Amino acid sequence: MGKPVMQWQILSKNPDASSTFYSKLFDWKVNADNPLGYRMIDTGSKRGINGGIWPSPPDGHAFVQLFVEVDDMGATVTKATRLGAKVLIPPQTLPGGDELAILHDPEGIPLGIYRPAK
Repeated sequence: MGKPVMQWQILSKNPDASSTFYSKLFDWKVNADNPLGYRMIDTGSKRGINGGIWPSPPDGHAFVQLFVEVDDMGATVTKATRLGAKVLIPPQTLPGGDELAILHDPEGIPLGIYRPAK
């Protein structure tokens, strides 16, 4: 399997306002009906990938982040740290069984590592 980018995410200081802005600008559908209240974005297109909006931490900045699907979460995080990445959020299982970790690459760019539930 390759390692495809599966989703993008906007971290926003005001996620409700960001959701309203992007949904009105691009006619995207926003759905926060899930256990985490995550604002999932459906672009309404079969091309490209969908994404979401999440609150930025109080001391954080607004930014866009990519999520890459991997087969082995532990091995990928270990390899990333050997290559100079820093772990911000260690691997964890989300409601529904998906696994997620958030890293900073060696340049400080945030990167999500994702493994879907089996």
